[in-house]
Amino acid sequence: MSEQPTTVRVMVVDDHPMWRDAVARDLAAAGFDVVATAGDGPQAVRRAQAAAPDVLVLDLNLPGMPGVQVCKELVGSHPALRVLVLSASGEHADVLEAVKSGATGYLVKSASGEELLDAVRRTAVGDPVFTPGLAGLVLGEYRRLAADPAPSASDEPGAPHLTERETEVLRFVAKGLSYKQIAERLVISHRTVQNHVQNTLGKLQLHNRVELVRYAIERGLDDDGRESP
Repeated sequence: MSEQPTTVRVMVVDDHPMWRDAVARDLAAAGFDVVATAGDGPQAVRRAQAAAPDVLVLDLNLPGMPGVQVCKELVGSHPALRVLVLSASGEHADVLEAVKSGATGYLVKSASGEELLDAVRRTAVGDPVFTPGLAGLVLGEYRRLAADPAPSASDEPGAPHLTERETEVLRFVAKGLSYKQIAERLVISHRTVQNHVQNTLGKLQLHNRVELVRYAIERGLDDDGRESP
């Protein structure tokens, strides 16, 4: 099922021209709208501000400004931007740093072309995409972050009330399930899951999935062993 009603706008950032051009060409051939490319950090920030991509495919090792800083700056000023890191490094420290800077997913460059295209499609709709073996690491980091007390507007009196369905979706998000998996568990559409997540983000005044998972884990929603029928 190809659920791509509107063309996804993508920008590719990598300091190797041949690699950058090849990725951009593959994405364009698959039907994505490649709106810009860049070869260094400062150029990436400038061009992304001007081109307003939906998805940024980003290398971490960039001249002028590290990829994590590019990610932090752009996601900070454009919270709707999805960032898929495409890196030669599978080092755990690099993965965690990328996630903390706001990246939605992390793919190593040894991934196949088809895996990259699928990762960009999934990133565009807000699913977390990680090279196999890294998803558990990231969920573990979410739990570690949640163990550190952080001020939250939601702890104050009069905190927003989530519906039963929103809480159910949030529970699955905290367990690391993709939107597609949540939709299958709850027998609802992928888009309905997205809507519930967006509504929950708005109610809790959170900006992205990282903050949402942290919120859910702080409240123990990932530890509930009950499964929905």
